[in-house]
Amino acid sequence: MRRAVLFSVSSGAAAVAAALTVAGTAPARPASHQAAALTGRGPAGGAATAHGPRVVEYRGLRVPVPAGWEVHRLDREPSRCVRYDRHAVYLGRPGPQPDCPARVVGRTEALHIQPAGNGRAARTVHARRLASLTVARTAGHETRLTLPEAGVTITGVYGTDPARLQRILRGTRLSGKWKAGPGARRTAVPSPPEEGASPDEGAESGDGPAPVGSPEPSGGPVPTDVPSPSQGTALERPWVRGRGFDTCTAPSLATMRAWRPSFKVTNIYIGGAARGCAQPNLTASWVRQVRAMGYRLTATYVGLQAPCGYRRQRFTAGNAASQGARAAADAARRARALGIPEGNPLYYDMEGYRHGNSACRAAVLRFVDNWVDRLKSEGYVPCLYSSSTSGIRDVGRSSISKPLGIWFANWDGRAKVYGDPHLPDGWWSPHRRIKQYRGGHRETHGGVSLLVDSDIADGRVY
Repeated sequence: MRRAVLFSVSSGAAAVAAALTVAGTAPARPASHQAAALTGRGPAGGAATAHGPRVVEYRGLRVPVPAGWEVHRLDREPSRCVRYDRHAVYLGRPGPQPDCPARVVGRTEALHIQPAGNGRAARTVHARRLASLTVARTAGHETRLTLPEAGVTITGVYGTDPARLQRILRGTRLSGKWKAGPGARRTAVPSPPEEGASPDEGAESGDGPAPVGSPEPSGGPVPTDVPSPSQGTALERPWVRGRGFDTCTAPSLATMRAWRPSFKVTNIYIGGAARGCAQPNLTASWVRQVRAMGYRLTATYVGLQAPCGYRRQRFTAGNAASQGARAAADAARRARALGIPEGNPLYYDMEGYRHGNSACRAAVLRFVDNWVDRLKSEGYVPCLYSSSTSGIRDVGRSSISKPLGIWFANWDGRAKVYGDPHLPDGWWSPHRRIKQYRGGHRETHGGVSLLVDSDIADGRVY
C-alpha cells in the first residue's frame, strides 16, 4: 500500500550456497561499462548473446532472463527483499529478516527459485513438461511449481496476463549438471485449488517452521501462554486498543519478540493479486507463535484495485461483483491455511482511487458489497482498509452491506482514531476503527530496525 490518502487521495533460514553461472561464458572480467556492453554481461551475472536472452543457471536449471530484468542471489544478499512489483529473478532462500519497504502494492512478472523440501504447497511438474506448461489465471496472480529433478520450487507471479511468465517457464531447461542430494526429491503436498482456478496456485514461498496450508501435528505442542476464549481475556477480546505497525513482509520471530514491548498490534498480508512482497516467514506456526507473544493481528488481503486506481491489477465495472466475491473466497481459504479461525476479521486493502469518478466509485461499492456478503458466508468478519478520503468515506456514505470494521489511512501524524475530518465519529464506533497515521519510515526497537507504517487501534483484530 502506498499512501492512499494522497490520491484523493532477519526464524532462521540458512544462507544457501547455490550455483549461479553464466551459460557459455568465461568468468567475469573487472569491468568497465564498455566491456559489459561488448560481452553482453551486466551486473546481475547473466549473459546475453546475439541470438537470444541471457541465461542464468541454478541447480541445473537454465533460465532465460529477459532484457532489463535483475538477477539476485539471495545467498549473497540475505537481506534482499523479494519484491513482486519489479522484473527480477531471485535465486535461493531469503535471509531471516529481509529489508523490505513498509509497503509495496502491485505485481509484475517475477520469478523466485529456491531449494524445495520445506513442505510448502506446490504443484509438481517434471522438467520435460516445462516446454508445454500452461500458467492459468488465478486470484493471486501466481503459480508455484516443484521440479523434483532439480530439487527446486519456482514461484512465478504476473501482473495482468500470465503469458509472459508462461514463456519464461516454457523456455527453462534442465542441463543435467546438478546432482540431487539427499532429500532433494521430496516435494510438497499440493494445496486445495481455489474456487474457479487451476490447482497449480499454492501458498507463498518461504521456509518457516510449518507449511502454509498444512495442519498442525496432532498432539504437537500448544503454546501455554495463549488463553482460551472461555477465559475472556484481553487477548481473546474481538477488539484491541494500542499502538501498531505494519510492514511489507512478516518479520522474523526474533524481530517480533524484540518489538513486542513497544506494540500490541501488527499487520500481515495474507495474499492477493496486488500483494507486492514475498512472505518467507509467514506460516501457520508463525501466526501461532506471534499470537503467543501477545500480539493481535490485522490479516489483510491485497487484491484487485479500483478501475480508476493507480495499480495495474484492477477489477472492472462489469466484473466488480464477481471479483469481490472471488477475493473473499480466496482470502478465507488463505486465512484458514494460516490457522486463523472463522469468526475473526479479514481486511481488504482497497488503495486510494479517483473517487470523483462516479462510475468508478459505483464499481468499488459493488466490489465491497460482494466482499462483505461472501466473507460473511465464509464465516469471517469482513473489514476494509482504504483512504479516509476515498474508499472509507465512499463506503460510509453508501447503502451497501458495510464492513464491520475499518482501517483507514490518513497520514496526518495524529495517533487518534476519532476526530478525522472525513469520517464522522459515529461511523464504525465503538471499537471498530484502526488508523494508519504515519507512512513509511524506519524505527528501531529492541536493537532491531524495520521500515514500517504507524497505526493506532481501537478496532477489530485477530
